[in-house]
Amino acid sequence: MGSESSPLKLPVIDFTKQELKPGSVEWDSVKGQVLQALQDYGCFEASFEKIPTELREAIFVAVKELFDLPLQTKIRNVSKKPFHGYVGQYPQVPLFESMGFDDADIIENVEAQTSKMWPQGNTDFSKTIQSFSKQLSDLDQMVRRMILESFNLEKYMDEHMDSTNYLLRVMKYKGPKTIETKLGLNSHTDKNIVTILYQNEVEGLAIQSKDGEWFDVKPSKDSFIVMIGESLYAWLNGRLHSPYHRVMMTGDKARYSMGLFSIPKAGYMIKAPEELVDEEHPLLFKPFDHIQFMGFYYTEAGQKAQSALKVFCGVGN
Repeated sequence: MGSESSPLKLPVIDFTKQELKPGSVEWDSVKGQVLQALQDYGCFEASFEKIPTELREAIFVAVKELFDLPLQTKIRNVSKKPFHGYVGQYPQVPLFESMGFDDADIIENVEAQTSKMWPQGNTDFSKTIQSFSKQLSDLDQMVRRMILESFNLEKYMDEHMDSTNYLLRVMKYKGPKTIETKLGLNSHTDKNIVTILYQNEVEGLAIQSKDGEWFDVKPSKDSFIVMIGESLYAWLNGRLHSPYHRVMMTGDKARYSMGLFSIPKAGYMIKAPEELVDEEHPLLFKPFDHIQFMGFYYTEAGQKAQSALKVFCGVGN
């Protein structure tokens, strides 16, 4: 018989224990699992029960309500930052549309963006977006604290946590109404610090392993996918992996997902701590501003580059 290897599967890490506090035995155990998963895959599946079932259900109701609005209403949510406002109607990814909410954990900011689409306001929608983002940001902060502790970078903790804002991007992928698999979203790495994804029961997310093998991710409805972005990869001087991922769609059901992105603030310079630079780990990237990097990424040169980050600020370029 052939010795076929079992299909790749993301590690599942339990964040539900009450005793999960910094310094506890449970914390150190989970921290070790997080480090291993992010070194091996650049992502993992997290069980995280802090967000109650009612809120998980409400976020999907809110997102469907949003995408059911007329196109001329949705495009009112514009942003000067690429991919932060309404995105959609692209011929190369016709199934995909999305909407971003900046500082989504702050109710006033969400209400201001909501009023662009509902001038009279939509209190339930705003509260759902803000509450979901705020509670999910706790998972982001736990993971980032564990990462910094793992590399003995505690002295940078406050600066690191204060250097980011939260963007909640809600996404819809129309069902292609075919048994053939169609591209929902191109293969890419995220450019931010940490991404946390949550989806409905319609699958489609695929991740590329470090060996170049694509595998499907099938999270349970109660779990989240935590993923490293290139800005954290650069700040950690390459110690953790930032994975390529894509969305492939089949069938007629729409896929809804949400991504909470921790994003470096404008003007904050991403610079690898000196503790992570040595003969064995020479500096990979010159200090850079995330917003300026994103400006380059969306140019023709940035889109053509195999690694836009290396072209933009790689040492030796």
